[in-house]
Amino acid sequence: MDLHFGDSKPTDEERAAVDALLGPPGSAWEGADDRTDTDLRWARGGRAARERRDLLLPGLHAINDRVGWISEGALDYLCRRLTVPPAEGYGVATFYAMFSVRPRPATVVHVCTDLACAARGSAEVCAGLERELGAAGSARAGGVVWQPSPCLGLCERAPAALAIRAGVPTAAAGATAAPTTATGPAATAVIAPATPATAVEAARAVADAPAEPPAVAAVPQAGAAAGAWPGIGSRAQGLRLLRRVGVVDPASLDDYRAHGGYAALRRAFALGPAGVIREVSDAGLVGRGGAAFPTGRKWDATARQPDHPHYLVCNADESEPGTFKDRVLMEGDPYALIEAMTIAGYAIGAHHGYLYLRGEYPRALARLEHAIGQARARGLLGPDVLGQGFAFDIEIRRGAGAYICGEETAIFNSIEGRRGEPRSKPPFPVEKGLFGKPTAVNNVETLVNVLPILTEGAAAYARVGTETSTGTKLFCVSGAVDRPGVYELPFGATLRELLDLAGPPPALRAVLLGGAAGGFVRPDELDVPLTFEGTRAAGTTLGSGVVLVLDESVELPRILLRIAEFFRDESCGQCVPCRVGTVRQEEALHRIKDRTGAAAADDIALLREVGQAMRDASICGLGQTAWNAVESAIDRLGVFEPPRPSAGKGASV
Repeated sequence: MDLHFGDSKPTDEERAAVDALLGPPGSAWEGADDRTDTDLRWARGGRAARERRDLLLPGLHAINDRVGWISEGALDYLCRRLTVPPAEGYGVATFYAMFSVRPRPATVVHVCTDLACAARGSAEVCAGLERELGAAGSARAGGVVWQPSPCLGLCERAPAALAIRAGVPTAAAGATAAPTTATGPAATAVIAPATPATAVEAARAVADAPAEPPAVAAVPQAGAAAGAWPGIGSRAQGLRLLRRVGVVDPASLDDYRAHGGYAALRRAFALGPAGVIREVSDAGLVGRGGAAFPTGRKWDATARQPDHPHYLVCNADESEPGTFKDRVLMEGDPYALIEAMTIAGYAIGAHHGYLYLRGEYPRALARLEHAIGQARARGLLGPDVLGQGFAFDIEIRRGAGAYICGEETAIFNSIEGRRGEPRSKPPFPVEKGLFGKPTAVNNVETLVNVLPILTEGAAAYARVGTETSTGTKLFCVSGAVDRPGVYELPFGATLRELLDLAGPPPALRAVLLGGAAGGFVRPDELDVPLTFEGTRAAGTTLGSGVVLVLDESVELPRILLRIAEFFRDESCGQCVPCRVGTVRQEEALHRIKDRTGAAAADDIALLREVGQAMRDASICGLGQTAWNAVESAIDRLGVFEPPRPSAGKGASV
């Protein structure tokens, strides 16, 4: 491969950031000082070069974390070190929203303007930042810039903002302390709920921002009498997935083990890989990310593949607007995920697992890196887990702000150092996944469900829920409710029962189930059972468990427009139906946002045609579901119909 690099040189700081990740360069070809190594004829190539390509995304993070943006010289140096064509490196760097290839200040404030935050006043926060710091994306004196952001996964404390200051990582009071491995920027601060004043204050002094509340603050059910949920009646069950959140110290491995930790892994070793897969299959566990594919079948198909090595990927890139359940699990009970990944790796015959984590989750990153380090030190990860002769380790890979990377094959491309674009299927991941090898991909909630399956037994697990939707489900409730947060309910509870727990508004307008890719439910449809089959029969979707509650104060056309803007921004652009369709959808909604009836008829017809084309012809779920919420709002809520004189002002729950 003939690589052509520019004349730009990295600064000493940029070079140090890359070298801290990759080690010193081995030759002048890799960027070593010509005075000490003049042999430009030596270069890493072939398989050795390809094996390092996956370090491109961590390298981009290293530069961005240290300097705040990625210069041409820094990108060239990183690409030279990894033998990656600079044009491809540029394509990857510009794919992710958290990176910048243009100069910007060291401190960046990301203000969520997505659905839950928009409904709770994010516009006022943006207006305040604009008054104090200038327009979005513009840097005034003071070394701070702010920008609107998609969902930050802090919906229970909306409106939310995240401040990130580049530099050498140091522990700082109030801000999220960087892990000891020097991963991450110098300081981060979560501001939620944010006001214009608190956002500006945090932007100017990131390290001095107040500490976040503990993860248990996002679990309203924590501490409920006898571990049961009030209001669920005969279906009341104790917390399973959330039972340790707020009970154990998330930094203490001993505390985790004292509360039942690693009992599931010991039983897994007693059962053997095939026995673990059989238990998971008999329990009826299906994926909790929205697709609801049987987990046992996926694991069995991966384990049976003759090609090796096998890989496990944990999808912790929960970017669906309104979703934050995985964040709460990782922050409040990180060892549970480490144990569950170890069990999954054992079952499918994988010795290496990748945990793909949202770049917007600094506290989860710190907690997980600490937990992995402690597990390694105690023989719970590494070459001989629990003395059983099984080798397994976990590597965290940070995302950088790309919703599409929640798609299972886009994760592979992202980890491998390529643009996070979905792949065509077949071949399926269980056959050719990460690095072209058999791979099982599961999200955080799915994996953590394996622990009660093994400790209780498949039969006991399956007795909770319904016949076809077994176990419990985590729901992310936000918007116009008294007690937003993560709720754990047995499958089969109704939407009305869930809202009764959260405290619904007096005048309910609609509920968005499943996030931006989901659908709306009317106030007279609240008795829909919260199961995969129940929501499907009702013409909506359970998705990842988003429950966004909207009252009469919300302008639904503006919500639909924000959904359309989100899909336009997050489309990877690989396929025409999605790349063009999401733009046309947004344009049509802009035209009719203040129209009703006949004035909107032509554009509604266009929306239906474009939506059907995206659903039928897009390569992945992003384009296939980009029309769902808009369609349900038109058909179920009558958003663009003329108001009826006899209509009431809202429905009481």
